[in-house]
Amino acid sequence: MALTKQDRRLRIKRRIRKQISGSASRPRMSVFRSNKQIYVQFIDDLEGKTLLSVCSKNKEVAEKGNVAKIEQAKLVGNLAAKKALENGITEVVFDRNGSLYHGRVKSLAEAAREGGLKF
Repeated sequence: MALTKQDRRLRIKRRIRKQISGSASRPRMSVFRSNKQIYVQFIDDLEGKTLLSVCSKNKEVAEKGNVAKIEQAKLVGNLAAKKALENGITEVVFDRNGSLYHGRVKSLAEAAREGGLKF
């Protein structure tokens, strides 16, 4: 019996999460990609707290109007890096959350690197 896309993504996600864990000094930058939006969370796994979250619904990103999804992901990556640096987060562990590292996930990660985050 073949795996569905969701089962495959969950299997990959579990494999990644076995090795990746975030702390207060180096939180996990988790990316979730839906069909229309993209979300980023900075998570401290030791305490189980979300330190910061940014999404494409934020006012700074939404006011740009109708842009392509990859451009939207770049805007979210830049905004996430800016807010993280304001909160004292400079290094993160990147968690692609089972998604492939191309397209929107890749553009978000590259924009966050250009914004000053190290991972």
